[in-house]
Amino acid sequence: MAIDRSESREDYLESILMLKAEKGVVRSIDIAEHFDYSRPSISRAMSILRNAGLITMDNNGFIELTEEGMKEASAVYGRHTVLIDFLKKLGVSEETAEQDACRIEHVLSEESMNCIRLFIEKE
Repeated sequence: MAIDRSESREDYLESILMLKAEKGVVRSIDIAEHFDYSRPSISRAMSILRNAGLITMDNNGFIELTEEGMKEASAVYGRHTVLIDFLKKLGVSEETAEQDACRIEHVLSEESMNCIRLFIEKE
């Protein structure tokens, strides 16, 4: 799985953030299981994220987001949760809202995202 696309990068960072909250620690195997990807694919992706300064990995293989990685992961996760809330308010089922939010969060403009946030806050 290539990680040169912004969407893949965002997905990996968001998954690290979510897995860390869920499990307390994150290793490459956790990410591989989360996405159902091969370990070599995840290893390559983590190397790219590490070289970009978005994650660190200690000698035991535990992955941490850097300050910049946390900033990016939090922004993606924020868009994700707002979109889920918005879609559910429209009557979309939880499962479909989750799936659609995963797709939409990467392509929606900041202007549209801000308008959705304002709309939800008014509700």
